Amino acid sequence: MTPKKIRKRPQKLQPQILIFDVDGVLIDVRGTYWRSALETVRYLSGKRVTYAQLHDWKSKPGYNDDWRMTADWVTSLGRPVTYAEARLAFEKFYWGSDGKPGNVRNEKFLITPGQVERWARRFELNLFTGRTRREFSFTFDRWPSAPHFHTVITMDDVKNIKPHPEGLLKILGRRAPSSALYLGDNVDDALAARDAGVPFMAILPRGAHGYRQRAARFRELGALALLPRATDLSAWLAPA
Repeated sequence: MTPKKIRKRPQKLQPQILIFDVDGVLIDVRGTYWRSALETVRYLSGKRVTYAQLHDWKSKPGYNDDWRMTADWVTSLGRPVTYAEARLAFEKFYWGSDGKPGNVRNEKFLITPGQVERWARRFELNLFTGRTRREFSFTFDRWPSAPHFHTVITMDDVKNIKPHPEGLLKILGRRAPSSALYLGDNVDDALAARDAGVPFMAILPRGAHGYRQRAARFRELGALALLPRATDLSAWLAPA
């Protein structure tokens, strides 16, 4: 008789500091940043592009910055575009223009205030995001859970954006990197965590485009686990 395979239980972690990326971790951005990126590329290049292509670009280091990604993507399609041109076009779709609402109105939180409150009772909570301060504030200033986050680092708060670890190091200050845990969904998040020496977990929903390749890359970069949702983190945390 073949013995049953024993399922390995998650190793219980005891961080003092939890640091979260925002997009794809706390907020569903499929209808906001992703849609804006596709619309920007279509508008500037005149060509139809797909979500599969978007994910291929997002899986490359340095493209947590959607403006850089769209500029390079459009340029690769034969229409040279500067970073500034890509940003201007992107923001029209994201924020809206000519009286038309922007995609930012589609933002949806992936986590409840109750979950944030439970974590806040035990850990110092922080955010390290590739958003601008304006993009961050538009959504988070109205969220009841926002006050639970001790420090928020946006792209406006650093000289070097992801994958540079500057944002994580600012949050840590003089504290040991091993005292923290960072959750992100992008290769740039994993690279930043690795270079800061901060333990990392990747948010990667089952069935996501390029799951196997992305999972392998996250593991190569030292991810402790692949979580379908940020809420699954609780299973990995030692009890109070």
